[in-house]
Amino acid sequence: MDLIELIKKRRSVREFLNKPISRDCLEDIVDAARFAPTARNVQPWEFVVVTEKEALKHIAEISEHGKFISSAAASILVFSQDTKYFLEDCSAATQNAMLAALALGIGSCWVAGDKKSYAGELNLLFGVPISHKLVSIIALGYPVTDKVFRAADKRSLQEVLHWERF
Repeated sequence: MDLIELIKKRRSVREFLNKPISRDCLEDIVDAARFAPTARNVQPWEFVVVTEKEALKHIAEISEHGKFISSAAASILVFSQDTKYFLEDCSAATQNAMLAALALGIGSCWVAGDKKSYAGELNLLFGVPISHKLVSIIALGYPVTDKVFRAADKRSLQEVLHWERF
C-alpha cells in the first residue's frame, strides 16, 4: 500500500483479537514515531510500550475514553519533556506510530492524554518523571475484522479545500 492510500485508510480500531504483537513490530512502530518532525529538532518524546495485561486493564480503568485498551495487545504511552511545542511534536509522533502500525496490519486508536486527570497517575505507575507530560495513549492490536482497513467517511475535498482565501 502506498503512503497516500495508507493515510486514507487509517481509522480508529477499538476491537482487537487476542493475539500478541511481536517486539520487533512494536520497535518498528516506535522507530517510525521518533522520525516525526519536531520544532527545532528538540525530539522531546519518550515512549513507554505496555504489553502486560494487568497494566493495560489499569490504563483502561482510569482513562475516560479508553475502556477498550484492556483488550489491546499493547499500548504506547507518549510522554514529552516540557518544551514549547511538546503537543505538536508528540502529536506528529503519535500519527507516525499509527501509520506504521497500519502498514504492519495492526489497528490503533489514539486516546487523549494531554491535560487529562489520569496523566499524573500514569507517570507514577510507569516510572516517568512527573516533569514529563502525557500527550497520548495509543492502543494497538490486530483488528477483529479487516473492514477497518477501508477508508473512513470524511468530508469531501471540495468541502474543506479553499484556494487563496477561505
